[in-house]
Amino acid sequence: MASPALSAIMGFERKLIVGVGGLAVSNNQAIILTTYSLGSCLGVTIYDPVSRAGGMLHAMLPDSSLNAAKASEQPAMFVNTGVSALFRAAYSFKAEKHRMRICVAGGAQFLDKSGFFNIGQRNFASFSRLLEENGLTIEAKDVGGVASRTLLLHLNTGEVRVKSSGQQEETILSKGYAIAG
Repeated sequence: MASPALSAIMGFERKLIVGVGGLAVSNNQAIILTTYSLGSCLGVTIYDPVSRAGGMLHAMLPDSSLNAAKASEQPAMFVNTGVSALFRAAYSFKAEKHRMRICVAGGAQFLDKSGFFNIGQRNFASFSRLLEENGLTIEAKDVGGVASRTLLLHLNTGEVRVKSSGQQEETILSKGYAIAG
């Protein structure tokens, strides 16, 4: 029989926070991958419903050619190197490219209301181009605008939720695809 303390915590989900310029991948069904403050940054989730492995990326800038040294040190900081690193990490959990469900949020015109730098738009364009080059499609997106977002990936179901600043409730971006088994 399990101890009362162990019984009390079994079945609870826990958030694993993905910071700015970071990524995380897991197949632990008790984890909700979460990232906050997606302004011009891009939050990407991937989920394989068969292996039930998923991952999240919080990329700041579109292209690692801006700073190759930083990209080799912290690939998740850039869309082009971060997405590659995210997929490679998911493969170690038996995820397969052709089964991936891909969602994206962020890419806002944040702190650049004049549109001079267009970082959010450039991040999303870089991401879209990368997926197209690799024969992948976005299942769901919540990009652009001027609001900051929080992105969540529930690894037990593959459900993706997003919450924009000013909203009271999270919105379901993808209902998930976990296969019973």
